[in-house]
Amino acid sequence: MKSIDQLRARLDEVDGELVSLMAERQRIVGEIGKLKRSIGQQTRDFAREKQVLDHVRERAAAVNLEPDLASTVLESLIEYSLRRQEQARLSSDARGAGGRALVIGGAGRLGRWFVGFLASQGYAVSIADPAADPHQDGQYLQWQDAGTDFDVIVIAATLQSSADILDELIDATPQGLVFDVGSLKSPLRESLARAAHAGIKVTSLHPMFGPSTQLLAGKHIIFVDVGCREATAEARALFGATMAECVDMDLDAHDRLIAAVLGLSHVTNIAFMEALRHCDAPAEQLLAISSTTFDAQVAISGNVVNENPKLYFEIQRLNEFGGQSVAALKRSIDRISRLIEQDDLAEFDRLMRAARTYLATSSAKDEAAPR
Repeated sequence: MKSIDQLRARLDEVDGELVSLMAERQRIVGEIGKLKRSIGQQTRDFAREKQVLDHVRERAAAVNLEPDLASTVLESLIEYSLRRQEQARLSSDARGAGGRALVIGGAGRLGRWFVGFLASQGYAVSIADPAADPHQDGQYLQWQDAGTDFDVIVIAATLQSSADILDELIDATPQGLVFDVGSLKSPLRESLARAAHAGIKVTSLHPMFGPSTQLLAGKHIIFVDVGCREATAEARALFGATMAECVDMDLDAHDRLIAAVLGLSHVTNIAFMEALRHCDAPAEQLLAISSTTFDAQVAISGNVVNENPKLYFEIQRLNEFGGQSVAALKRSIDRISRLIEQDDLAEFDRLMRAARTYLATSSAKDEAAPR
C-alpha cells in the first residue's frame, strides 16, 4: 500500500493539473469573449450554459463522480468567466473615455461601487463625501467644491440628503447627466420634478443589488423616468455593455412594489432576529443544533441586521406604501397563530398550498419569459 505522504503528493499533482486545466479553460473563454465582442454578440448564452452543464453532469456520472459536484464547480467557473467578460466588454466599449464623473457619496459602499463601475468605462471619477480625503486628487468634502462640470453626476446619499442635493443642483445648472440611486422615490418626487422642469438632464435609478456585486448578470436595475427621456436613455446606456436586466417603472409603481421587495423582506428578517433574541437560548446553542432552514434564515437575517440601520429605517418609514406590507405581515402572523391555537390542520394545509401555488405561478411565468 502507498503511504499517506505518497497519496498526498499525488493529490498535490492532481490539484496542480486541475488549476492548469482551469487556467486553460479561462483562456479559451477569454478568446470566445473577444470574438463575441468583435461580432456584436451578447456575452451570455443561456442555451449554451445549459448544454455545458448537462454535458458535464453526464460525463461525471460516467466516471462515477457526483454530477452535483461537477456542475457546482462548472457553475462557479462560468460565473467567474461571465464576470471577466462583462468587465472586458465595459473596458473595450470605453464609453466614458475622456469623460468626467462625480459620485456624491462616493466614500459610501454603493458610492464606491459606482466609482469603480464608471472608472471601468474610462471616466475620470471624482468623489464628494464628508469621509473623503481632500488631500487626494479628485476628492472633496463637499460636492459644491467639486463643481458641476461633469458628464455624469451620481447622487449616492441618504434620501433626505439626495433631495437637498437635487434642489441645490437646480441653481448650479449642471449640463451632464444627473441621477440618484435611492431605494425609494416618493421622498424625492418633488425635487426630481423641479430638476426636470428646470431643464436638468435628470433621471432616477434603483440598483437592486448590494455593493459587493461583481457580476450584473441576473441583477435588476430599475429606471424611473421623471420627465426627461434623454436622461433615462443615457443612464440605461451606461449599463448597455453589462448583462443587467433593466426595468422601466413609474415612480408610484416603484415604491408600491419596493414595499414588498425590500420593506417586507427587511422587516421579516429583522423581526426573526428580534424574536430569536428572546427565545431564552444563546445563539451558539441554537447554531450547534441548527437545521438547513435555520442556517439559511440566520444567514439572510444576519446580512440584513448588519446593514445600515438609518437606511433600512428610511425604507420602512418614508415609503407611503410601507404600512400595507407591515400590516399584511401582522395579519399573516395572527392568522397562523390562530390556526395553531385552534388545532386547524386543514386550514394550515390550505395556507401552505396557496403559498406554493403563488410561487409556482411566478416560476412558470419566469421560465416562459424570452431570454
